[in-house]
Amino acid sequence: MNTKENYQQKVEAELVLVQAKLAEFKARAKVASADARISYDEQMSELEQRFDDTKTKLKELGEASDGAWENLKDGVESAWSTLSNSVQHAADKFKA
Repeated sequence: MNTKENYQQKVEAELVLVQAKLAEFKARAKVASADARISYDEQMSELEQRFDDTKTKLKELGEASDGAWENLKDGVESAWSTLSNSVQHAADKFKA
């Protein structure tokens, strides 16, 4: 297995964990008060968009040639960092 495939698998595994966290947030939203549910819904829309952006970048990387994928790696890293930070921020917010 080459470095590109290893990297893809790593990010895909991280996305599975984020997907589980998003499901947890959705479950919490269902039992939240009306005001809290609005906040959850807004946050979830943002998180889902960032999740989709990261998956798109990862797909682009996967379709790139072995020689060109390194150029796309920065975009994946940036999207992942934004998503990861957003999930952490949401987790902190939802605990309050």
